[in-house]
Amino acid sequence: MGSGWDKDRNWDIYAHKHRNDRNPTDAKLDPYGTGIRPEPYRNGLGASILGPRNRDREKQDPDMIRPPSTDSGHMPNLKWSFADSHMKIEEGGWARETTVRELPTSIELAGVNMRLDEGAIRELHWHKEAEWGYVLEGTTRVTCLDNEGGNFSDEVSKGGLWYFPSGVPHSLQGMGPGGTEFLLIFDNGNFSEEETFLLSDWLAHTPKSVIAQNFRLSPEIFANIPQKEKYIFQGSVPSAIELEQPSRGGVKASKYRFTHKMLDQEPLDATGGQVRITDSTNFPISKTVAAAHATINPGCLRELHWHPNADEWSFFIKGRARVTVFAASGVSRTFNYVAGDVGIVPKSMAHYVENLSDEEPVEMLEIFRAPKFEDFSLEQWLASTPDRMVKEHLFAGDSESGQKFLKALKGTKDPIKSPSRESKL
Repeated sequence: MGSGWDKDRNWDIYAHKHRNDRNPTDAKLDPYGTGIRPEPYRNGLGASILGPRNRDREKQDPDMIRPPSTDSGHMPNLKWSFADSHMKIEEGGWARETTVRELPTSIELAGVNMRLDEGAIRELHWHKEAEWGYVLEGTTRVTCLDNEGGNFSDEVSKGGLWYFPSGVPHSLQGMGPGGTEFLLIFDNGNFSEEETFLLSDWLAHTPKSVIAQNFRLSPEIFANIPQKEKYIFQGSVPSAIELEQPSRGGVKASKYRFTHKMLDQEPLDATGGQVRITDSTNFPISKTVAAAHATINPGCLRELHWHPNADEWSFFIKGRARVTVFAASGVSRTFNYVAGDVGIVPKSMAHYVENLSDEEPVEMLEIFRAPKFEDFSLEQWLASTPDRMVKEHLFAGDSESGQKFLKALKGTKDPIKSPSRESKL
């Protein structure tokens, strides 16, 4: 393309020359992989942008600038980036939210991205909502008390989960060099970190005479307890779990398992990637949150499907993806996602996830407010439907194409599909 190809003038010349570019199948456009910046031209339609432009944002959202011809109607925004969320910076860490306030379609679930440096503590607390956590990097020490008085402690590393039911008191701490970063999911889109029940906040707002009577001590003992919440603060580096177990009389170990190694599960191998599903069937404590971890290989597709039991709250860990959501009544809209983005697909709305890159995989979490992961595959549905019904629905008057389609259908699920030679034509 030449040394000056990235200059705006050259881009404008390219766009002008190619304003009548034909793309009748609405194939993907990857500005990062091809170097071609998206422009508002499609199949002979459109015009240039004369006003100011956010070109970095346009590269991340090529289907916003040049949506497929199949997009139609009015659909609310289904995308948010944690990069646009307010960062709450604390001693030894930070937190940022994506809730219904940032993304109005995030009705069923809310998310918090949190970082704890080595030894930093997310203080002892509890929520009205259940908490589901996924470790993105590093290792997290978790502790909790179950509703039968059982004590639980564990360390969760990259790809591992925890789940604390509503009201269960717990804490989190960063372990090892570099600490930890994780994604928290709460089973209510209206959740706010500002409404957490914190130990320090509670005692700061309780008369010291009452605290003293509760613990059978003199009020002077509590003269220097925190006067406000601590939230995230730098603590000491903990010893091994077995050296930190409480030894007081009456303390017992929990019979429940609050953590799970998601990425250690045997994956479902598809032709275009891998899927791991964690829900109440293999992580019994997780009654209100189900999730799938999907790796979509370069150039591959998370198949056309829908979820009948809950909205999908997607979090993109790696790669670049295109998602078209079909809302019935002729309404359809396409969104693009990069690492750190959140996507919403309302319950029963049909969609796919396409990897825009031919070199880099997409890694993502599909998360649901539900006890079980459920989806319906378009291909499996049609393969299970009488051939006559399929042909008369889709190929009336085109028997040859209908026969080719029926011959290609597979009755077994292949949730992530690799491209066939024919689909590339």
